[in-house]
This record gives sequence, C-alpha cells and structure tokens, in this order.
Amino acid sequence: MTRARPRGRRPLLRRAAPVSLILLAALAASVLPHPVAHAGGPTPGGAAPAVEDRVRTHAGWVRGTRTDAHRTFHGIPYADPPTGAHRWAPPRPVSPWAGVRDATRPGPLCPQVPSPYTSSASTEEDCLVLDVTAPATRGGRGAPVLVWIHGDGAVGAGSFFDGRRLADRGTVVVTVNYRLGIFGGFAHPGLPGSGTFGLQDQQAALHWVRRNAAAFGGDPARVTVAGSSFGASAITAHLTSPTARGLFDRAVLASGEGVMDMPAGAMGPDVPGYRWYVWRTLREVEEASAHITAPLGCARADPAAGLRCLRALPVARILEVPSIMNVFQAFAHGTPVLPELPPEALRAGRFHRVPVLSGATLDEHRTFVGLQYDAVGTPFTRDDYATALDTAFGADAPRVRAAYPLRDFPSPALAWATVVTDRMWALGTDAQHTVLARHVPVYAYEFADRDAPMYLPLSGDFDFGAFHAGDTPYVFEDPQAQPLFTPAQLRLSDTMTDQWAAFADTGAPVGAGLPPWPRHRPAADVPYTQSLAPDRIGPVDYARTHRLGFWRGLPSTPVR
Repeated sequence: MTRARPRGRRPLLRRAAPVSLILLAALAASVLPHPVAHAGGPTPGGAAPAVEDRVRTHAGWVRGTRTDAHRTFHGIPYADPPTGAHRWAPPRPVSPWAGVRDATRPGPLCPQVPSPYTSSASTEEDCLVLDVTAPATRGGRGAPVLVWIHGDGAVGAGSFFDGRRLADRGTVVVTVNYRLGIFGGFAHPGLPGSGTFGLQDQQAALHWVRRNAAAFGGDPARVTVAGSSFGASAITAHLTSPTARGLFDRAVLASGEGVMDMPAGAMGPDVPGYRWYVWRTLREVEEASAHITAPLGCARADPAAGLRCLRALPVARILEVPSIMNVFQAFAHGTPVLPELPPEALRAGRFHRVPVLSGATLDEHRTFVGLQYDAVGTPFTRDDYATALDTAFGADAPRVRAAYPLRDFPSPALAWATVVTDRMWALGTDAQHTVLARHVPVYAYEFADRDAPMYLPLSGDFDFGAFHAGDTPYVFEDPQAQPLFTPAQLRLSDTMTDQWAAFADTGAPVGAGLPPWPRHRPAADVPYTQSLAPDRIGPVDYARTHRLGFWRGLPSTPVR
C-alpha cells in the first residue's frame, strides 16, 4: 500500500531528536513535488491536452503521455520485485510482460515511514521502477540522458522530481526508485549483497538505461548520473565500484559526502563523530543490523534461519525498526560492490574516468542547526556554542573559538553553523574535488543564493542562507519554490539548468551564451570554483571563503 504525499505546503517541522536530524540529510533533495500529466487531461500552464504515447522497451510496451513539449512515462519496472525470498537479494532482471503497460501515473514508493519533514509512506516492495521525461521531438542524433538518484536514503522517490526543465533543453531525464533504509542497507552474515542493495538497484537502473535509452530518443553512449546529498554519495560509490564499470559517462555530485567526516556533536549534542560520514565496514553494518533488528524476534543461532524469519515478516513490522543514518543511510565496503573504502580508492586514482560536475552550497550546515534550534523555537545559546566546540574539537576548541568569535556572527546558531559548514562540508567537498581533478575534468561550483526560497513553513526567525540542497529546485521543476523566485533567481535557474544540460551533452557545463567555467585544477594557486548566485556567476576563492588553511592546520582534523 502506498499513501500519497500531500501536494499542499509541507507541515511545520517540530524539534527533532538528534537521530531524526541526521535523517534531514536531503531535506530539499528528497521531497520535491512532481506534477503528473494524465492521458487526455490538461497539462500545466494551459498547454494542449496530453495524448497517448507508446514506446517499446526490451521487456514490453509502455503507454505514457505526450504534450507539445514533453513525453512522460511513469512507473516503468527496471527489475523484478524484491519480495519474499528476494527481499535482501540482488535485483533480478525485469520479466517481460504481455500487452501494453500503463505508464501514465507514478509507481509505488519503496517502503518508508513518515519523517519530521515528509509524510510520504509506503509498504510496497514491488517498487523498483523509474520515470522518463523526454523532449516531444526527437532529433536526428540521440539526446543526452541524465539519470537522477534522489537523496536521503530513507524516504523519497524518483517520481518526486520533475525533469521537464531539463527536457526543454533537449535532455532525456530518468528518475529512479531504489530500496531505502533497512531494505537497502541491511547486512547479515553470509548474505550476498549485504549493505549495498540500494546501490545495486541503482546500477540495475543504469543497465536498463543503457539498454532502453534509444527507445525514448536518448543516446545510450551519453549517460550522466546525477544526485544530491545521499544520492551524490551513492554516485561516489559508483565511481569506485567495479560493478558500475561502463554504466555512465559523466557524473554530477551536489552536496555529496563521499570524502567527508563528521565531528562529534555536529548533527546534535548526542550524536557521535564518524571518521567517514557515509562509509562503514561490512562487519560494522552486520553488527548494527543484528542489534537494531533484535526486537523483531528473529535472532537465531543459525544465520540462515534468522534470515528466513526476517523475510517472512510483514513490511510494516520491518519498518518499526529505526532507519538511522549510521547504519542504513551508510554504505558497506569490503563487499563485491565496494571492495575498498571509496575515499582511499579515489585518493589512489582507482575510479572510473568520467568528467565530474560537483559542488556544495555556501551555507550547508545552517539547515541542520536551524531545524534543531532557532527555527523551531529552541535558541542555541552562547553556552551551547562553547559546549559544541569542546565536544567537536577537544583541545583545539580554543583555537576554533578564536577563529570564529561570537562577535562576528548575528547569533550563536549561525556561528556554529558556519564552523561546521567550513570544517565538515567545505573541507570534504574540496578534498573530493582535489582527488578527482588529478585524473578527470572536474567543474566545481558553490551555490551561493542566500535568498533561495525556504518553502518549509517554519516558526522562528532564522536565516537559512544558501541551505543544503537549496539548489535542487533551480534545476528541477518545483511548484512550491519557483513561484517564489525573483526575476534574478529565475535567470539563475535558467543558467544552471542550461549548464547541467550542456554537461550532460558534452561533458563540460559551457556553451554559447553561458558564463565561462574553467576546470578545477588542484595545482593552481586558486583552483577554480564557480560561484552561482543571482547577482553574480563567477570565480570564488573557495579555500579562503571557508578558511580551509586554518582547518587543515588543526591536529584534530583528519588527514585527507
């Protein structure tokens, strides 16, 4: 059963516990609405009614819709249902079907429960589906294809993302469902694929795209995989995964955490630090999975018997266990999908050689501080700031306090958000750009619109600035954000969408009428990073903006 997400404004967020705050890791990147055009009905903006459109995939015919501008197909299966004995098993090739399959409405969401920031819920395991949005007119040459991997890892769906803006630029857009939370990240002794089922689903979808892109007017030799937050971290995994070899030709990483650690207390006063934000050993995930699933009553001396018990439980019962980030929103390495720790593979140059478009937002961590404290009516105080610095940096706390004195900030909350943005997000982003750019073209950016619409109806007075994943609505259609855009923000949105489309087309985000965008070269005195703001698109000294020299000099900062 799938319960649809309301299309009205999102509910007011209440203060979340630290574990729930971790789940906010893809706030805007996991809950974007997707307007659906039904066959024969009106389309947005008063365009001509949609009509039926049929395409033959390798598994059978699908019936979608066509308007004057777009062709859309929803809920196309790319793998067989991971149900019964196939729960927690690698995805299987999709079985052919007879007749014409309806593809005019989104398919089911993968199992998930409501969170503090979305009411999406589902108990449907038959959810390995994808959506395709393509230009209405097919050119002589196949169009570039962009495959979107949504963020969060515990909630969300590909159907929440509307690819019409990119399709308007001549791009075929594919948005993907994959197994989430415990269904995607569970590990068990002797279980093939442990800790990587969500990653394997994404790779199965990429196989489907290579095989079927041409049927929708796409070029299977020009496939870009793109994602934000958890989705971008998944792409870092694919860059280093031997089983992803040959599945994509370019990569877009928006606010990815692939080379990022997490100081203690960064996501809440009781949340421990992690050497790597999204990577765990297989043993760690197995042990944590056993601990978390123990209340389900399936612990057995024989691991195979315990697995049979878990596979026999109803989905709703499985969803009663918490899908917390430090287990099921992380990826297990030491597995066939991820034989080695991805940051180490990147550092050694052992990754797939494709061009990369990558960046973060100017104020990444304001999202998490605001949603725990000031924006929900719980002020973060001077004492809280002192305690947070001590927790995160220990003996280095006085040096950090001197570098980020409270007098330089409007509030203690913004001081703490800036500290963590610089130390965790910017340092990790820069490290990933550096290791990638030694081997492949990297185009680095910083989304810097501090007036980007924060369309969650929040209480309190907090400046979210250029918040985490705030750039996503500038590329994907979002009827909640875009009506709030100023003319300058609309121009920025147009430029960013043009840049993504150009990158999907040629491997570089440049072209006629677009701003120059040199490659990021680590050996340069100031490696190029493009600032994206309504009033300015141009170079920014990323290391100076985020005081990376200071952070690299602290003993508490891990060697990258």
